[in-house]
Amino acid sequence: MNTRLTEMMGINYPIVCGGMMRLAYPPLCAAISNAGGLGNLTAAMYEDRESFRGAIQETRRLTDKPFIVNVTLLPSIGVSDDRYAMYFDTLTDERVAAVEISGTPLHRYQNGFYLKKLKDAGVKLFHKVGSVRHGKSAEKAGYDAVFAAGVEEGGHPLNENVATTVLTPRMAEELSIPVITTGGMADGRGLAAALCLGAEGVMMASRFINTRECAVHEKVHEELIRRQENETVLYGNSIGLQGRALLNESIREVLKIEERGGGLEEIIPHIAGALGDEIWQKGDVERGLVAVGQSIGLIHNVLTCKELLDGIVQDAEAILKSNLRRFS
Repeated sequence: MNTRLTEMMGINYPIVCGGMMRLAYPPLCAAISNAGGLGNLTAAMYEDRESFRGAIQETRRLTDKPFIVNVTLLPSIGVSDDRYAMYFDTLTDERVAAVEISGTPLHRYQNGFYLKKLKDAGVKLFHKVGSVRHGKSAEKAGYDAVFAAGVEEGGHPLNENVATTVLTPRMAEELSIPVITTGGMADGRGLAAALCLGAEGVMMASRFINTRECAVHEKVHEELIRRQENETVLYGNSIGLQGRALLNESIREVLKIEERGGGLEEIIPHIAGALGDEIWQKGDVERGLVAVGQSIGLIHNVLTCKELLDGIVQDAEAILKSNLRRFS
């Protein structure tokens, strides 16, 4: 399945893993790349140069295929400029294949210094955006591609709340750089639909949690299979940082705080990353932030990354061929 994304990155399948805090470690990243997609290594899990460089090198020991590194650029959440400088300097030195930027546009950070530095090193730059105007800004700034992030996605969808079925074709008709759909993507039907809407591929994150190579407690796998598409909610609008997460005890409390006008200081303890180990390693999905999207309604099993990616592409090809015959 050849698209501009596969040609740009030298991968077999137009499927990218999104950034996943406390999940997108080298083994999962490499497994996705080895299966034909573009695996993701999430920078925020590493606080110093030695551990971050070590993670990049470990991934390269596990795969000789390209992978992408996520940097969520949100200085307001307490990550220092020095730490971001460490990420970008290391990524430049290591000449990784690609970097995914979410949050603050890289061309507006430090006057675009690191964008130029990465591009000069030959690193492909992808920016996750939720509106056409942001996509056009990214193209003008020199990004190689954009992720069109619909409101269905887990994490932090733009508060304009445009669905992928509208956002993807709007992006594709306005931009000349490749557009990759993210939000609600989990199977071959989604990939086929994204391609028909003008995308060059899809980004998934929630679906990769239910793979054998993702190091989480079995209770997490069971919970994502049990939960349906209507069991995630949007939160955080009142504090200017909209997010989507699994509806659990912590998020219910966050919604109550927002309803009565409470602020960030009250909300943070309920969504703090310190609860991550309780969620992913012990399987307690009721406490803390489980940042998954509406695509959990499409998760019905646990597969290896190879089984998942092979199946998605085979299903997408079958759907596209079937409809071609149907209407020809």
